[in-house]
Amino acid sequence: MTWPSLPPICYAPLGPALGKNVAGETDLDTRRKRLLYRSVYRGNKENDILLGQFARDHIATFDEAELDQYERLLAAADNDIFDWVSGQAEVPPEADTPVLRRLMAFRVRF
Repeated sequence: MTWPSLPPICYAPLGPALGKNVAGETDLDTRRKRLLYRSVYRGNKENDILLGQFARDHIATFDEAELDQYERLLAAADNDIFDWVSGQAEVPPEADTPVLRRLMAFRVRF
C-alpha cells in the first residue's frame, strides 16, 4: 500500500521549525508532537477538529510557558473546553490563559 502524495491531515507537518532533524530532536519538539496528537485525538469530533487545527497552526510557535498553558487546557474535560469556546459557559479564572483566549479567537476552516 502506498500513501497518496500528501500525508493524511492528522500527520500534517507542524511547520518549518519542526521535523528538520529527527535524530537531534529536542524535548520541546517531542512535547509539541505529543500535544498535537492529544489535540487531534480527543474523543469528541468537534474538539478533534477545533483543537487539531488550532494546534497545527500555533503549537510550533509556542514557547515553554505557552506549552504549559496548552497542556493544562488539554487536561480539562472535552465538554468544558467546547462550552468555553462556544460561549455556553463562563471560563473559570484558573483556566483563563492567553492560550485559551487565542483558541477562543481561532476560527476553524472547513
